[in-house]
Amino acid sequence: MAETTAENPRPGQRTRGTGKVGEPELRQLLAGLTAVRDGDFGTRLPDEAEGLLGEIATVFNGMVDQLSLFTSEVTRVAREVGTEGTLGGQAEVPGVSGTWADLTDSVNAMAGNLTTQVRDIAHVATAVARGDLSQKIDVDARGEILELK
Repeated sequence: MAETTAENPRPGQRTRGTGKVGEPELRQLLAGLTAVRDGDFGTRLPDEAEGLLGEIATVFNGMVDQLSLFTSEVTRVAREVGTEGTLGGQAEVPGVSGTWADLTDSVNAMAGNLTTQVRDIAHVATAVARGDLSQKIDVDARGEILELK
């Protein structure tokens, strides 16, 4: 039987301080990646390792934190605007870049457009209900919103 050392760890044992990536570390990474793929953003890699393992854990954990924050913000805006009827909600995800920033901007644009359209239609509907037929819906609209306009 082989001796358990930092160079020859037992299955499931972490290799501390060496920065070497062995099968146990790759299995942890695979389990973490699988969890994230399946929508579990509560998974974290142990970040006490040094070297490459520590860097991988730091990047992985940062990615999971960012995904979790992004998901919670988009869910919040969808709930506020789409379910609760609170217009004007915007997702705030500090530090995002690239595609995540584009996605955040798209969610905010969608919520902003919906807010503007609904508020303008409501303004005119309220005026008409009060007998003021001089108001017009001025907001840019397409599709079903255009039909309402």
